Formats: sequence, structure tokens, C-alpha cells
Amino acid sequence: MKKEEIKELQKHYVLQSWSKQKGLDPIPVEQAEGIYFYDYDGNRYSDMSSQLVNMNLGFGNRDIIEAIKEQAEKFCFIGPSYAAESRSKLAKMIVDLLPDNFGKIFFTNGGADANENAVKIAKMYTGRFKVFSRYRSYHGSSYGAGNLTGEPRGLTLQPGIPGFVKFFDPYIYRESIAFESEEKASEYYLAKLREQIIYEGAGNVAAIVVETITGSNGVIIPPKGYMPGLRKLCDEFGILLICDEVMAGWGRTGKMFAFENFGIKPDIVTFAKGVTCGYVQLGGVAVSKEIASYFDDHVLSCGLTYSGHPLACAAGVACVNYYSKANILENVNRCGKVLGQILESLKEKHPCVGDVRYIGLFSSIELVKDKETKEPVVPYGKDPEGIMPKIVGMLKAKRFMTYSHENMIFVSPPLIITEEQLREEMVKMDEVLTEVDKMLD
Repeated sequence: MKKEEIKELQKHYVLQSWSKQKGLDPIPVEQAEGIYFYDYDGNRYSDMSSQLVNMNLGFGNRDIIEAIKEQAEKFCFIGPSYAAESRSKLAKMIVDLLPDNFGKIFFTNGGADANENAVKIAKMYTGRFKVFSRYRSYHGSSYGAGNLTGEPRGLTLQPGIPGFVKFFDPYIYRESIAFESEEKASEYYLAKLREQIIYEGAGNVAAIVVETITGSNGVIIPPKGYMPGLRKLCDEFGILLICDEVMAGWGRTGKMFAFENFGIKPDIVTFAKGVTCGYVQLGGVAVSKEIASYFDDHVLSCGLTYSGHPLACAAGVACVNYYSKANILENVNRCGKVLGQILESLKEKHPCVGDVRYIGLFSSIELVKDKETKEPVVPYGKDPEGIMPKIVGMLKAKRFMTYSHENMIFVSPPLIITEEQLREEMVKMDEVLTEVDKMLD
């Protein structure tokens, strides 16, 4: 097919997510390799967001491709009630990577249904019906995961499901209180959460669900003491702590799982994205040994036709092996230091950059009209003049491909990126931010 035919068929027959359909102009992609993809005219684009922060190992990874082919030659699918080598092997590999309190995996198709099933498991296990999650969070857009979500993409699901309760995450940059330290900020936020739990009836709360590091709402990193304090709070009231590692997991932060940065052990971990890096869709729910043993004598009322799809699990086995084989965590930490230095220099240089937040190769640039007042480039939940799409379009013109949310631009490249590639691409970001400075002046 020719590029124009591909584009027209896409526009005519495909509903594109999170978009008004009129005026869309998708790039027909012909091939991809490493951190780059190419259109039919041979133009090279740099994938500086790992697509949807899922292509951690980039395009064209031969280990993953060969594993998929090998599994396809055996069989592509067998139902979840049968034992398949790739499914069994991947489950053990994931449990072995997690803390010693973990026992079993329930496989899903992706992140949203991982979070939905995690909530179901928590409610079945505890016999409680309330679930806490945060504003400025994204846990998926299906009905259950969308009720966990605490930002505008969850509003279309309202009125919501009873029992879903929201609280604020520690977003120090936007807080009106000037805290003495990160520890003091954590004390404040945790005290407010504890009060809210009591007011909601602590005995009714099954779980607290958090993105270990808030992803699409700005890479908001918990202040010192927050995650251990949250673990302690859950223990106090017999509440399960569920860490959503869909975006932050699988090496993105320089640790295999983001919660490892904070020295805690969750009760449940949800994952997707980087477990197969998009080669075949897969997600899952990892549960503690205690929760796993509960279902020895109680029915696990969860089920999916494609739970633990053999092709996906084969991709997962190869993917997880590759993280170790290629020393991916070492590269993330090395290049992450470089990215942090570049981001700090951009913050110092550009009036439009209010804040930068980064850990490993997971980062965001928060844009403001005024550094002193911290007035955002666009108001929360609105962009009537289309300012952010214009800025993303300026990056796109330089073949720097990423996305924005609210007043933030994300830089989360594939974990295989080299220092040379990173520096080359961030020059483009510098150039665009210079133009944004002028635009806002």
C-alpha cells in the first residue's frame, strides 16, 4: 500500500483515542529500529516517549522477535486453564524479581484490566468495599480503572461507582504550603490521608491504589518518607497497598520496579507496558503469598480469555531476560544522570520552564507563564487556544516525538538510548523551549 492510502484508511475507518477525529494527520510508519522509526519518505523520527512509555527496549529487538516466532511455531494460543511453558516460566521470573513476600501472578491483557482485577482481588480478600486512589492519577480508562483515575480522562465515567474515594498526592511544586523539608511535606500529606481514612470508616477500606511515581500527570516523585509512611498507614488499618507499576516499572526509574527506590513491600503490584515492551500486549497482577494462599480455598472470581496469552508470555520471557542480558538498569542510571543534568540546565535557562522532575529515564518538563507565580501555560483540564499541541508540533517538526498532558512535556526515551543519542535529541528540546520563551513573552 502507498502511504496516502494507508493514511486515508486510518482516518476513515479508525477511531483514534483521546482525539477529535476531524483534522487528524497520522504519520504512516514504514519501519522502525532502536529508538527510531521512519515514514515512507525515509524521514527519521526519534521516539522520545517510548511511544506510550511502553517501548522500553525500542524497536526491532531480535531476542523478543525470535521468541514470538518460536512460540508461534508451537502454538499461538491455549486457554488459561492449561499449563503453557511461556506462561509458567514468566510468572516465576516475575515473582523472583519481586520482594520475598510475593507469591503468584494473575495475567491480564494490559494495565487497565490489571488495575481492575487488582481491585477485585483486594475486595474479595478483605471483604471490604472502599478503594482509595489519588487525584492527578491515571490507572486506565475502562470502567473500573477509570473510576480509580483522578484526572479529566476519568470524568466521562461519572457518576462513578460507589466506594471509590479520592485523595491528593504530594505535589510539592504546586502546594500552597512552604514545607521545611520533604519529610515535613510527607508528614502533612500522610496526616491528611489518615484523617480521611478515619472519616470514610477505616474498616470499610480494602485498598489504597497509587502510581508509585505519578506518570502521565507529571512524573510526580514521592517526597522522602512518603511511601514508607503510606505502608505504615496501610498496616495500621489493615488496608492493602497496591502499587501501580504499569508505567514506572520494568527499569524505567533505574530499578526494576519503582517501589524499590523507597524501600517498601506492597501487597499487590500491577504491571504491563515494559513487561513485553509493546511487542505483544500483556499485563498482570502480582499478589503476596498471603493473598495467594487465601485463594487456595476461595474462588478467584477473575477471568479473561487471553489471560497469560502464550505469545505475549513468550515475548515477556525474552524481554525480562534482555533487561539483564543487556545491563539495561546500568544504562538507565548512567543516561538518567545525563538527562537530569540537561533538564536542570533547561530549567535554569528558560523562563517558560517552571519545574523539571526526573528519575532514571522518566521525566517531565512543567511549563509556566511566570516562574514567580507558577502560573501554568494552560489552566488545569483546559487548553482553549491549543498551546500545548502547538509546542508538541514544534518538537515534531524537529522529529522529536513525544506527548504532553496538561502543562507538561514528557521525556521518557527507550531504555536502550545512548548518551550521544540523548544529547543530540535534547538539543532539539532546548531549541523549541527557546521558541516557547518568545511565544510567551
